[in-house]
Amino acid sequence: MRTHMADLIPPHGGLTEPVCCTVSADDIDSFRSEAAKLPQVPVSAADLSTVYRLGDGTLSPLTGPMDSATYNRVLDESVIEVNGTKYAWTIPISLPVTSELAVSLSAGQKVALTNPDGEIVATLDVTDVFEWDKPRYIKSVYLTERTDHPGADMVLKGDADKTHLIGGEIRVLPQPKNAAFGQYVLSPREVRKKLAETGWDSVVAFQTRNPLHRAHEYALVYALEKLLKDGKNAGACLNPLIGETKSDDVNAEIRMQTYEKLISDRAMGDGDSDPELWSSRGESVPDRVILLGLDIKMFYGGPKEAVMHAIYRQNLGFTNIVIGRKHADAPYQDGTAIWGDFDAQEIFNNLNGALEIKPVNVGFAAYYESLGRVDLMENHSEEKPVFISGKQVRATLQAGEMVDPRIMRESTSKILAAAMHQ
Repeated sequence: MRTHMADLIPPHGGLTEPVCCTVSADDIDSFRSEAAKLPQVPVSAADLSTVYRLGDGTLSPLTGPMDSATYNRVLDESVIEVNGTKYAWTIPISLPVTSELAVSLSAGQKVALTNPDGEIVATLDVTDVFEWDKPRYIKSVYLTERTDHPGADMVLKGDADKTHLIGGEIRVLPQPKNAAFGQYVLSPREVRKKLAETGWDSVVAFQTRNPLHRAHEYALVYALEKLLKDGKNAGACLNPLIGETKSDDVNAEIRMQTYEKLISDRAMGDGDSDPELWSSRGESVPDRVILLGLDIKMFYGGPKEAVMHAIYRQNLGFTNIVIGRKHADAPYQDGTAIWGDFDAQEIFNNLNGALEIKPVNVGFAAYYESLGRVDLMENHSEEKPVFISGKQVRATLQAGEMVDPRIMRESTSKILAAAMHQ
């Protein structure tokens, strides 16, 4: 049974197919020679993935970085408007530039965007150049005026020299494939084609930026099982974010190795899935899980970023996304929480604009001796779970040792220990 492309969830913004601002193979040479004559605007490594996602439609319905009116409306109302309809959009996206550069740019001008190596990656027909009100951005996106957190660091330290933003219409060269894991990073059109071939009518995406503990993995298993129990012919996609992340996050190449091993070992859900459900189907969890990476930067934006994570996934063709407690969370530097545990789940009940993809809310999970498996903590108010702090996990791996298999799969421990025990 094949699902037609049209049967899948439509892209965000009421479109029938994802935006495509990528230069076609036939036009690459002429595009490069034209672009070489244009004034150049450098783009940081973190924003480079944004440029490529504007190109391939992961940020549909955007056809380039936002102008000031669109940008400010997102800050004020968390919506964009397309053909008179409001759609949810919670983090505005424009390209930061220095004040020196901003003075030389104006609406109506065409510029070439360059990567950190100075190579041309895109052209932009500039429609707007405007000042970046950083305190206002931080307050709207992070829901706090405090600046002692990773999101504010990206803006105030990472982009310390950038005072202005530019918006416009973009055309982007195809992204070079990463040699180690490029086969997992597909455009929305490619992902939709892949999903159509599975015949599934629902696919839940699992967002992560970390190697998986069994408790994390269980969130994906739980969501897949919930859709199947709801009568869906469902699949799941382990869909790690491999764009720019914090320097203390495990790098993308090592993380992708851990995910690949989980998939190739068919270990997903092993021991933690619902035996009755799967035996009645003559299947197991790995039969319905695929691995795809998403190269886009992390904002460490909690609830507002949870909505963006959903929008990216809708554009890729997923019908559902796992939203856990503390989704996309990062605390203040003193360790206190910026947001409540469930804020990222609750924001979906209060959107100001349309969003087709549906969240599957999952609470915290842990390993319970009484069951001999991982389960949701809400089912075990009386029992203490097997728990190890992140600090202990890191110390164990740095010593080149295996983490307790009740906490982390052995294959993941092995890869991380080898990488960290240098």
